[in-house]
Amino acid sequence: MPKLGFAQAIESAIVKAMEEDENIIILGEDVHGLRPNLFARFGKKRIMPTPISESAFVGAAVTAAMAGLRPIVEIMIVDFIGVTMDAILNHAAKIHYFSGNKWNVPLVIRTACGGGYGDAGQHEQSLWGWLAHIPGLNIVIPSNPADAGGLMLSSIYENNPVIYFEHKLLSDYWLDFMGRGGRTTVSFDVPQDGLEGEVPDKWEPIPLGKLNKIREGKDITLVSVGVGVHRSIEAAKILVEKGISAEILDLRCLVPLDLEGLKKSVEKTKALLVVDEDYKGFGLSGELSALLLEKGLSFKFGRVCTESTIPYSRKSEDDVLPNTQRIIDEALKILNK
Repeated sequence: MPKLGFAQAIESAIVKAMEEDENIIILGEDVHGLRPNLFARFGKKRIMPTPISESAFVGAAVTAAMAGLRPIVEIMIVDFIGVTMDAILNHAAKIHYFSGNKWNVPLVIRTACGGGYGDAGQHEQSLWGWLAHIPGLNIVIPSNPADAGGLMLSSIYENNPVIYFEHKLLSDYWLDFMGRGGRTTVSFDVPQDGLEGEVPDKWEPIPLGKLNKIREGKDITLVSVGVGVHRSIEAAKILVEKGISAEILDLRCLVPLDLEGLKKSVEKTKALLVVDEDYKGFGLSGELSALLLEKGLSFKFGRVCTESTIPYSRKSEDDVLPNTQRIIDEALKILNK
């Protein structure tokens, strides 16, 4: 099996889809420069740079999708998605419902997310919980190259809008932009297993809404997405030394959510720790616990989330964002160790 970087895997899957379907287009700020291989291969009619107006090009993409195209729209970082919310919240997410499924919006919004490198609270948010709150949107958050490509294919083929999150600490070109930790004033921890990995010889869609069990365990279930999966893996290795067997689940998608897969794991371990780089309040961690309680489960519960507005200071940032030590500490607290 070949090895690819995270962003390379996404691009490879997009190439496959674009070769098979001429209705797939890409648009966004500077996409001709950001995706030079795609631009060289498919030309300016399918790789379309736009003015710096997210509200304009996302709105255009919604109508293009309604007219039969399958746009992939690039919003440079998810923090900027706020200016597009009328098109997403009031149109893309609702058109298939209001039209009785006569109209669909097969739109992928690809966007970078996440912190841990010192860029603060207007450039490092995750926001998937906020967007998952909106009925009609699919929310996809891969953690490794193989999933990144397979989930991108499923997102492209999905007939309703998908928000596709790409964590910067996993993304090849974002790490190049940030300096791969080489800046003298900033350092950051890159999960190598997520950054580069084996991918299939031939891309196949990975169904949306099917979690991936990364590790078997019996004492506690660690659940996360994106970089949080890798932080959980590191924490589980240390917890073993303390006599704790942690099961790790990568949700992959928040919408659709593999609730049955999550339920099965928590029924076994009787303990759940949610690792979520999005905000704690009214977010993913509380939703997962509520859904399991509604299923009648009884379990110990804890969460490691982003606690507040993300500061510029790297030291302060480490206190706010989820990290391996916080996961270990919370797991020990849950299990009274």
